[in-house]
Amino acid sequence: MISNQILQSTIDGLKGISRMDLCVMDTDGKEIASTVDMSSCSNVAVEFATSLADSQEIQGYQYFKIFDEQQLEYILVVAGVGEDVYMLGKMVAFQIQNLLVAYKERFDKDNFIKNLLLDNLLLVDIYSRSKKLHIQTDVPRVVLIVESASGKDSNVRELARTHFGSNGKDFITAVDEKDVIIVKELPEAEATKEIEKSARSLITFLQKEGIQGVRISYGTVIHEIKEVSRSYKEAKMALDVGKIFFDSRDLIAYSELGIGRLIYQLPIPLCKMFIREIFGGKSPDEFDEETLTTIYKFFENSLNVSETSRQLFIHRNTLVYRLDKLQKSTGLDLRVFEDAITFKIALMVVKYMKYMETFEY
Repeated sequence: MISNQILQSTIDGLKGISRMDLCVMDTDGKEIASTVDMSSCSNVAVEFATSLADSQEIQGYQYFKIFDEQQLEYILVVAGVGEDVYMLGKMVAFQIQNLLVAYKERFDKDNFIKNLLLDNLLLVDIYSRSKKLHIQTDVPRVVLIVESASGKDSNVRELARTHFGSNGKDFITAVDEKDVIIVKELPEAEATKEIEKSARSLITFLQKEGIQGVRISYGTVIHEIKEVSRSYKEAKMALDVGKIFFDSRDLIAYSELGIGRLIYQLPIPLCKMFIREIFGGKSPDEFDEETLTTIYKFFENSLNVSETSRQLFIHRNTLVYRLDKLQKSTGLDLRVFEDAITFKIALMVVKYMKYMETFEY
């Protein structure tokens, strides 16, 4: 079904060209869109709807029927009589009929993509419906999820459509009340670069349009339409894991999550047991700020003592003293690779647990 806003915009444009007043009514004679008040034609329109005629001239107005797959959908009323009015009416009716077909196909495609993302279709249905809707099945695609600070801003979806344009290859939809989903077709070459470029461009565009707190995540590139749901699940995980371990980034790929995506799938009781076994009753994030800064900087510099002390503006011996002190309290020597890995994972596990706690209250 076409929105009333689209119908109004269409007939306003046609009036601007033809200089004739138009009105679109439903089969009950109710005005849906008009360039001038034609409520006086309501009763006649209802009678015309029940007649066998496709068009009729009555009391200075021309009436036309508009069908959707042989079912009467609208009555078009054109003010005036004569051959020119008749020709205009036929053209307007044809235009609206084409809009019905286009919007119905768009709705069908949107419904298909939603079910595809949610893995609600049988394999045979995926390919048969793709063929019916003229959607290619074997081209590179990726799923992107767009989130804004205000949740699913009603403008984000339309703004994304405006940005990417209606090329018939990219699909923009939503399956919940929070995020906008883009199923984007990619060129065969340099697919990864194209994703980054498109996503970054969209973030910039949305920010210029006043949308705040925009974050975009995306899954891996798939080459068969049946795998779209996998790319969607990956993008969804990237969005969630990105908030925990990459909270300063507004663009995150599933392929960049590393060990974070493994920790994200651990049950909380197992995480608590791991922390308890490694650190006893103490949490690794409860150290003083100076110690935590030292730890993070040491990891950042790949366990290089000299470079870490230089960036912290402290003597090498001071750094060694801090690491020795940390070893005594935890039993872990960060200069030893295995101990460093254990400590790094512990910090990530604690971060994950604290993030999950926010959903419990």
